[in-house]
Amino acid sequence: MATEEASGLAQTAAVKLSEMGERTKQLGNAIQDPERQRRIILVIVCVALLLDNMLYMVIVPIVPDYLARLEKESEKAHVRGNSTTNITQNENFDLQIGVLFASKAILQLLVNPLTGTFIDRVGYDIPLLIGLVIMFFSTCIFAFAENYATLFFARSLQGLGSAFADTSGIAMIADKFTEETERSRALGIALAFISFGSLAAPPFGGVLYEFAGKRVPFIALAFVCLADGILCLTVLKPFSSRTRENMPVGTPIYKLMIDPYIAVVAGALTTCNIPLAFLEPTIANWMEDTMEASQWQIGLTWLPAFFPHILGVYITVKLAAQYPHLQWFYGALGMVIIGASSCMVPACKNFEQLIIPLCGVCFGIALVDTALLPTLAFLVDVRHVSVYGSVYAIADISYCVAYALGPVVAGKIVHDLGFVQLNLGMGLANVLYAPALLFLRNVCLMKPSHSERNMLLEEGATGLYDTIRMEERQRKRHGYSASGNCVPVDENGTFAGQSKSFSEEETSEPEYL
Repeated sequence: MATEEASGLAQTAAVKLSEMGERTKQLGNAIQDPERQRRIILVIVCVALLLDNMLYMVIVPIVPDYLARLEKESEKAHVRGNSTTNITQNENFDLQIGVLFASKAILQLLVNPLTGTFIDRVGYDIPLLIGLVIMFFSTCIFAFAENYATLFFARSLQGLGSAFADTSGIAMIADKFTEETERSRALGIALAFISFGSLAAPPFGGVLYEFAGKRVPFIALAFVCLADGILCLTVLKPFSSRTRENMPVGTPIYKLMIDPYIAVVAGALTTCNIPLAFLEPTIANWMEDTMEASQWQIGLTWLPAFFPHILGVYITVKLAAQYPHLQWFYGALGMVIIGASSCMVPACKNFEQLIIPLCGVCFGIALVDTALLPTLAFLVDVRHVSVYGSVYAIADISYCVAYALGPVVAGKIVHDLGFVQLNLGMGLANVLYAPALLFLRNVCLMKPSHSERNMLLEEGATGLYDTIRMEERQRKRHGYSASGNCVPVDENGTFAGQSKSFSEEETSEPEYL
């Protein structure tokens, strides 16, 4: 009897193991499916961007209060100085906070040229994993740091991780989603996660810090970062043996920087983010002084702006699918909206009024980012080699310029010139820069370059670029360029296919610009 029971249990266990093995095999096959893999990659990248921006903003309600407590504890151990000494200490404290906040963007700004080149050399998956690992350790250090120097190190380390994770993640999306409409939609989703991370982090961090202490919000983010890293390691398999000789060599970053079209886009990305970067460290004090805002109002200042940001992303993606040749116009319109909204901020008398211009700023930023980030990938496709690490490193540098200056410079401008002058200057800068995007109005008519990728695809490229060949041929059959939406023109300015037969169109090669 006992033998029969043991035999039955063994058979049941064998059946369950067989079922588990079959399910594992099915899961593996599902992951290897190109379409499913693209979706999983998008999830991995979006979580990485969410984490980075949450960690960037979660310290806003935590670190100043925590350092102030440490400062008070140290003061108790010493004899209090006179009022002049106290004023000097307050100024030094504000400067320390500003430098701490800016250290992430400053280091990210310095290392982005190197990480962009590194990404172009080794691909996107290894740098993404490196960035997640660095961000995990940075978050853990934040959780257990007990002095300014350790917090400064953790903040700077996060900048290094962001330079790897953000650039490689956005570049991976541009590489995997080669059709222009899909690329705009995927980048729009990524921007939505960036926005949510930035706007939801302060209330998230403030509530957990108030009721659970400093360590809990950072530990929670560290666990999410660890899970995303494991998913990246499992799905992308960055260290598996791969054939890399078929990978094209990307255009050096210095050549991309002097491309006038890319330079115009980079300038727009910097200019449109200056209001957000300069308002974040200054608006809290202004609200306390002018409208006697409560702490919960200050903490929720930016949260309502998340919804118009998502609306801006959605509208731009839909318009880009229908009218792809007007991407420059969507960006210019966004900059005008940002400029007008910035000028409205000082006129607000209460919290409810303030929500309106802040929503306008975030709506405008959504228009600019969603229109111009895919434009960068298209410019690389038609003017350079279709490798995206360096060009999105330039985009990251553009953001970092604004966010490196904000915490250090904005307070000085408010102190010397005033909050009203700060906002008027930022608004005017955006309105004046908007016409520069007219320079991009004919980008959609550019011809694809005869890049190294094109030659490799004729030999059957593998790895990161194995989905391009068939899509390129399908687009050529329908008269489309590498972007999927914009029709290329020949030397005489006529659209492809008007003066050529089908066979000639199939066999002809595009020229360099």
